[in-house]
Amino acid sequence: MSELSKEPTPDSAEDNAFFPSPYSLSQYTSPKTNFDGVRHKDAYTEGRWKVLMIATEERYVLLDNGRMFSTGNHPVEMLLPAHHMMAAGFDVDVATVAGYPAKLELWAMPREDEAVLTTYEALKPKLKQPKKLSDVIADDLGPDSDYLAVFIPGGHGAVVGLPASPAVGQTLDWALSQDRFIITLCHGPAALLAASLGRQESPFKGYSICVFPDALDEGPNIEIGYLPGRLQWLVADLLSKQGVTVVNDDMTGKTHQDRTLLTGDSPLASHSLGLMAADALVGAANASA
Repeated sequence: MSELSKEPTPDSAEDNAFFPSPYSLSQYTSPKTNFDGVRHKDAYTEGRWKVLMIATEERYVLLDNGRMFSTGNHPVEMLLPAHHMMAAGFDVDVATVAGYPAKLELWAMPREDEAVLTTYEALKPKLKQPKKLSDVIADDLGPDSDYLAVFIPGGHGAVVGLPASPAVGQTLDWALSQDRFIITLCHGPAALLAASLGRQESPFKGYSICVFPDALDEGPNIEIGYLPGRLQWLVADLLSKQGVTVVNDDMTGKTHQDRTLLTGDSPLASHSLGLMAADALVGAANASA
């Protein structure tokens, strides 16, 4: 049996762009997740509270060597936490910064995982035609907003657009000021950088989080051909410089909650983060009833 290649796979849709190598996909993806059921099936029935998902509409990350990484939102990191929240009774709305369709890393889709696939089908119309985030801010955010949480999935695509978006920063400000939950994992916490735009200090200074380990993006992810080169900056590094404490240095599926900020370290944390998010949302919804 021939060994799988560690060379990144060319993406013919863009100049000098690459998907992860066959070998890296054999290590990082699987046909099923570790999903083993939800904890709060139909627990929330009032119908008011919803979740706002901010997804990336960006497909390509430009790397240090001029190559492009063909990425987007990681499907497990997006769809498994959403599955738990939706199963508990919370609708999920999808927004992107410009209102363009959300991009997914379909090469990471677990093709035999019913929970993920059914949630994908349910959300697909919203992913194809998401709300524009500035419209959500203008029309749907405020003290009486029906959004109980802001959810930002991971995937390397989250490092493009979201960290530099004033609209993302405004949404995070709103969530903090209204004591709403912020749920994110893997590279999704890159979006937290948007909260510091135009400020001397991040409002997340003093918070602790889980995030994808920089060491993997700097070393193994390049060595096995998952990334076709080095990222221009590293998520944990920049967040740490803003006074955020990163509580993990490896990828084990760890989750963490600090006040209303819920985070996870990688795709491996998707199921646990979904359970944690459903716990938090159901508890808060019941308390507000």
